[in-house]
Amino acid sequence: MTNRRYIIGGNWKMFKTPAEAASAAKALKVKLINVENVDVVVCPPAVDIVPVVEMLKESTVRVSGQNMHWEDDGAFTGEISAGMLKDAGCDYVVLGHSERRHVFGETNTEVNKKVLKALARGLKPIFCVGEKLEEREAGKTESVVGAQVREGLAGVSVESADDLVIAYEPVWAIGTGVTATPEHAEDVHRYIRELLADVFSPGLASRLRIQYGGSVKPSNAESLLSRENIDGALVGGASLDPDSFTEIVKAAENLST
Repeated sequence: MTNRRYIIGGNWKMFKTPAEAASAAKALKVKLINVENVDVVVCPPAVDIVPVVEMLKESTVRVSGQNMHWEDDGAFTGEISAGMLKDAGCDYVVLGHSERRHVFGETNTEVNKKVLKALARGLKPIFCVGEKLEEREAGKTESVVGAQVREGLAGVSVESADDLVIAYEPVWAIGTGVTATPEHAEDVHRYIRELLADVFSPGLASRLRIQYGGSVKPSNAESLLSRENIDGALVGGASLDPDSFTEIVKAAENLST
């Protein structure tokens, strides 16, 4: 039992047409109508954002982009800007997701430019960090995650950092069905909070919410969320089904009351 306010995000990745996304949003609007103590965010593909925002009007569920460019505009075919996301109705944007880093080659420096731009344009970054399996097995979790945090948040002011959400997503647990044990997740979350205290201040570090991501599902949500330094979840596959996503949100609500 805690008095923290959890944040549960649903990352839909490259799934759902606009019609399918609107249908899922409609279902969530009904299922989560009585949820008051949890911040809920859905992250649809860019082409789905407008219909999802429209469907979620008069709902407490917020909408996030999955990625963005660090420039305001320009000749960047296929990219989307912070201003576009904001005008479409997004409050959040996922940045530095492991698939962006390891499939598309995004660097800490590029992620940092995106974080700074998102904050400047009034978006709340869901800033993702996490190590690969070989890095974990080599005992490099803290050095990898530490570099991602320090380099990814370079230049972020204490004043604007209040809008950050951190998501720890071990790469080896994303979409694999393998979940970090609650003990391992808690250890890394505690380390990240200590880093944030050093980068910003102990007071800010205690306020910032750190989500866990990596094969979160209804069956393991409570055991993860009940840990002292885990303030939410960034859910992948289980967020595609409104019923399973609702179960995870309800698990967070039960722990927060």
